[in-house]
Amino acid sequence: MKIARIETFLAPPRWMFVRVETDEGVVGWGEPVVEGRAEPVRAAVEVLAEYLVGQDPLRIEDHWQVMTKGGFYRGGPVLSSAVAGLDQALWDIKGKTYGQPVHQLLGGPVRERIRAYAWVGGDEPNEVRDAVSAQVEAGFTAVKMNASGRMTPLATREEVRACLLRAETAREVLGDERDFALDFHGRVSPANARRLLPLLAEYAPLFVEEPVLSDHMQAVPDLVNASNIPIALGERLFTRREFLAPLQAGVAVVQPDISHAGGISELRRIAALAEMYGAHIAPHCPLGPVALAASLQVAFTTPNFLIQEQSIGIHYNKDAELLDYVADREPFRFVAGSLLRTERPGLGVDIDETAVRAADAKGHAWRNPVWRYEDGSFAEW
Repeated sequence: MKIARIETFLAPPRWMFVRVETDEGVVGWGEPVVEGRAEPVRAAVEVLAEYLVGQDPLRIEDHWQVMTKGGFYRGGPVLSSAVAGLDQALWDIKGKTYGQPVHQLLGGPVRERIRAYAWVGGDEPNEVRDAVSAQVEAGFTAVKMNASGRMTPLATREEVRACLLRAETAREVLGDERDFALDFHGRVSPANARRLLPLLAEYAPLFVEEPVLSDHMQAVPDLVNASNIPIALGERLFTRREFLAPLQAGVAVVQPDISHAGGISELRRIAALAEMYGAHIAPHCPLGPVALAASLQVAFTTPNFLIQEQSIGIHYNKDAELLDYVADREPFRFVAGSLLRTERPGLGVDIDETAVRAADAKGHAWRNPVWRYEDGSFAEW
């Protein structure tokens, strides 16, 4: 069996899919994208396809090594995301070839269901109560929200109180038996993070995500020691080497993205590294159905898995939803806030190819917002 053709498809709201076809008719799907930079990733996939076409698709590890190391210049989010999507597609082909779900090829399942959380936004404090209540009614046992909107480098008392109000409101709605996580989204400066973490402790978040930008990794040890709230980060890290420093600093939860951090092959290794430090993995995944399906395959076979992000109903989704691109929605049916294990071969997702091709005909050019402070200077989004 040889790889015969590789195609990419831009699909609203901000996703990209890759279809890898073999000369024996087995097709694998992946999701290579950098949100807001899909076009460069598409070009990178096309370059890597020059190597892959004509190769045996089952030699996944060898292909991963060549794709990541076969160029003199290595790494970065664009290349890593291109590799990630192709890696997912190759695992999908391998599972379908042997008639097994990918989690069986990775050593077998260690759990029967995957707990997931739902997004509730959180940029506006007055929206939190209704949004959290709606997710509780939908059966979710955990939610995540932004801790703030735009925040000045040294926050005003009003900004601090608005953040605390979000947490207080979420805890009131959820009670003590459910969880919420707060995403600082890199919007919060190290000084603000040191101020906020101790104040948030009484509301017992499941974790605080990306308390500072990965540019400020030197601040992480102080933040870990500033509060008893578990610290999570990693959506902007792309290799296991980049996760070593935060794990050594005491981060409790790592959040690699299966469409950015080298795919299934590298996500497994990041999870194993985290296990050595007593940390858990909560894969980042505000993306489409292939990325979620691939994340679940790793989660089912990972002992130190914590909780899964998913994008159904997320505030970023406009013009399309995750379920618009699947022919069978059953694998994405939530039961008490969890997704159940199936024995469907490959990634376990049945992509609606007609819908994907129609979406690509329209395409998208999604870009993240650019925020500014009142004085006109750049602000982190």
